[in-house]
Amino acid sequence: MTAPTHSPPLAGTFDAVLFDLDGVLVDSEALAADVWVRTLAEHGLPLALNDFAHLAVGQTFPNVLVRLSDLHGWTPTDAFLPTLEGRFNAAFDSLDAIEGARDTLRGLKDRGVPFAVGSNSERGRLHMKLASAGLAELVGAHAYDPSWVGGRGKPEPDLYAFAAAQLGVDITRCVVVEDSVPGATAGVRAGATVIGLLATGHAHPDDTAHLLAAGVNRVVTSHAQLQQVLGLPVAAAT
Repeated sequence: MTAPTHSPPLAGTFDAVLFDLDGVLVDSEALAADVWVRTLAEHGLPLALNDFAHLAVGQTFPNVLVRLSDLHGWTPTDAFLPTLEGRFNAAFDSLDAIEGARDTLRGLKDRGVPFAVGSNSERGRLHMKLASAGLAELVGAHAYDPSWVGGRGKPEPDLYAFAAAQLGVDITRCVVVEDSVPGATAGVRAGATVIGLLATGHAHPDDTAHLLAAGVNRVVTSHAQLQQVLGLPVAAAT
């Protein structure tokens, strides 16, 4: 279920927009899950792709390892992490932006609305993904990872609260755009208005019902719908 078409736009009710990265701005989630599953299988833990996606969605890297240990009694070998890092770097060297993401960021910039990215990605990979997808220049310096807040990633509220403070905006006057329950929970706990974005055709382990249960204001299925909700000119499809 998506938000009804008559749902009023949020224009005028917010001062900044805070974006998740994976699955919201860049098409990286399926690539990342494939790297994890392939590497885990080679190191003694075969998992179905769907099972891993549900285990890992929205989690920080350390939390994924903790959950693998808690749920499967698995710990990484000495070779695991270097292999995983190398494969991540190769996979993220060429990424696509989610359809319409550039238009959303450009529309906000043209309107003078500040925005930031708050991601559970490790800092180097966060900036690699933005650059690879052609979004780094638009986002600029306002891309934040858990290392900025003592490692307290989503679902803790710290990362989004910090991003809002860096923009000089009260978090309660921010819209957070998320595609996972941990991320949505972080936005809600921080005091922001949260929009779920489940871009059609892309992997999102959490569905509309999960996001609504986590407290999102509404769910959209494209950046064109998001632009409408944010009161931006809707970019023509290309």
